[in-house]
Order: sequence, then structure tokens, then C-alpha cells
Amino acid sequence: MKLTFWAALWIFLIDQISKFIVVQWMDLKTVGAIDVLPPLLNFRMAWNTGINFGLFSTAPWVLIGLATGIVVAVIIWVWREQSVGKWGYISAGLLVGGALGNVIDRIVYGAVADFLNMACCGIDNPFAFNVADISIFAGALGLIFFTGEKAPKT
Repeated sequence: MKLTFWAALWIFLIDQISKFIVVQWMDLKTVGAIDVLPPLLNFRMAWNTGINFGLFSTAPWVLIGLATGIVVAVIIWVWREQSVGKWGYISAGLLVGGALGNVIDRIVYGAVADFLNMACCGIDNPFAFNVADISIFAGALGLIFFTGEKAPKT
């Protein structure tokens, strides 16, 4: 469980610090766009008030409660699970830290601050994301691949 705590803490800090630097210090909230390494990496301000397809965009408290519930469920699950292993604990920490980072955004800003935009090979990507989103995705995949019953040796 220590690995889960430390992974969650570091992801949370990296997410919040990166958002502060880009959104506040670099003033992306006002500027709207900063080309970093076009077209590979750009900062594009996007305030995400909902989830996919705008669901729950008018009820942020639902998303805060849902994310908090998932965090609690993941922590309880990895605490009880016997076959999590090092990478499972780290994966849980990635998911928890990212989810808490986005919860703080919803509380502070009323929306999640997304700013990373990547494109390649002539494909224009209109979507933006943040460190927490990457972490949540990686943590969920890690929990799928690194937890569960181990196959018995034959």
C-alpha cells in the first residue's frame, strides 16, 4: 500500500503543479493556445465540465462524488486483494492520484483544466487532456494487466 500512496501523491503533485504552471503562470486560461513543438505538442486550453459527450456537465457534484467513490473503492480493493503485486499497487496509485487531481480541479475551477494537445502525421487532434487523464488511463490499464489471480504453475 505504500507504493499506492507514493504513486498517488507524486501524480497528484505533478498534475497540480503542471496545471498551475501552464494555466496560471503561463496564463493559458487567457491566451488560449501556446505552440510548444507544433504539431506534436501544443497547449490548448479546454475546460472539461462533464465526461464523454458532455454527460453530467451541469452536475459537477455528481462527478466529484463518482470520482471520490472510485478512489475509495480502488483503495479498499488493493488493500484487500492478495495478488496485487508491485505494479498493481503503482497502477492503483496512478489512478487514485489522477482522479484526485481532477476532483480538485472541479472543486477549484468548476471544471477540469485540460491543456495538452498532440497531433501527428497530418491528423489534426481537436482534443486536450492533462497529466491526471494520462495517469487515470495508465492506472486503469495497469490494474487490468497487473492484478488478479495468478495462473497456477503446471
